[in-house]
Amino acid sequence: MVDAVEHIHVTCAVINHDGLVLAARRSASMSLPLKWEFPGGKIDKGESPEECLKRELVEELGIQVCVRKNLPVTTHHYPTFKVTLHPYICSINSGEIVLNEHDAITWLPPEKLYTLDWSEADLPVIDSYLAEHKAAI
Repeated sequence: MVDAVEHIHVTCAVINHDGLVLAARRSASMSLPLKWEFPGGKIDKGESPEECLKRELVEELGIQVCVRKNLPVTTHHYPTFKVTLHPYICSINSGEIVLNEHDAITWLPPEKLYTLDWSEADLPVIDSYLAEHKAAI
């Protein structure tokens, strides 16, 4: 018999500002410690991905965002769980970033995103974003 693996659905925000993209580093106490990710979180029952993303970014970073465009949904299998990411390109509407869960953030030009040590589930999001970004130039 195969053990059931938890499958979570998570949103994430590729936040653009002045040509740069926000990356957030998970704290040492979080799962996947010290890995970089696009901020977001688990979708609650009855919540749309867009509603989740807006809620999570207020909770995690203290910012209100405008959801601009969705990117392709991807699923990644970690050894102990499976995550389906619902990524969106966003911009900040209001608020100043406060780190409530992450231990660091950085703003990078899109071509420098791969210089960080990303959580594996976020890598296809980078690919999709870069393809979208190049198409828009």
